[in-house]
Amino acid sequence: MNGASPSSADRPVFDRKLIIALTLYLTALFASNTVGIKIMPFIFGTHLSTAIFAFPLVFLTTDVVGEVYGKAHARTFVRMGFYSMVVFLIFNALSNVMPASSEFRMPEAYNQIFGLSLRFTFASLVAFLIGEYQDVFSFFFLKAKMGGRHFWLRSNLSNLWGQFIDSAIWFAIAFIGVYPLKVIVLMMIPWWLFKFGMGVVYTPLSYVGIWLLRRPER
Repeated sequence: MNGASPSSADRPVFDRKLIIALTLYLTALFASNTVGIKIMPFIFGTHLSTAIFAFPLVFLTTDVVGEVYGKAHARTFVRMGFYSMVVFLIFNALSNVMPASSEFRMPEAYNQIFGLSLRFTFASLVAFLIGEYQDVFSFFFLKAKMGGRHFWLRSNLSNLWGQFIDSAIWFAIAFIGVYPLKVIVLMMIPWWLFKFGMGVVYTPLSYVGIWLLRRPER
């Protein structure tokens, strides 16, 4: 396998380190869409999805990969994430329509966890694809404007925008016509800000990731 290098931005070739990064990226993405259905209490009587621990890593990973390998690799990560979600949701739908054996003792719990509505599924796919592409676009726009400096600032600003787009699209598709617009906005804004805040907390990990990707393999 040909090794990828930071200069091969126009040729998305994957080396061992990029495969590990992609594994982390997809794991965080699937964790967000599965274990993230659980909510936990938070400050001021609010509640958060447990996806708050995993989903910010999705956006940060594309920033780190883009910083080291370029835009083509970052966009490839987004496409692979989208394709993986589509395949997973097809298998998920197939599993749900299959009849349950009489020996299967928890069909209701299974359906509650994996029986996502078509509307929520569509919302997740559209929000992820547009939000992630917006994150990549804004990250490289800011990189050009700042001359490649201040990664922490570029990453957090692009995540602020990308997470906003992701949250706005998801809540709009999932809940318009179900709740009044004011209620949707009041649900969306805290979730968006909490996701962004967790991304800020994870910023030091981004520098660790950049160092690991730039470190020559022995």
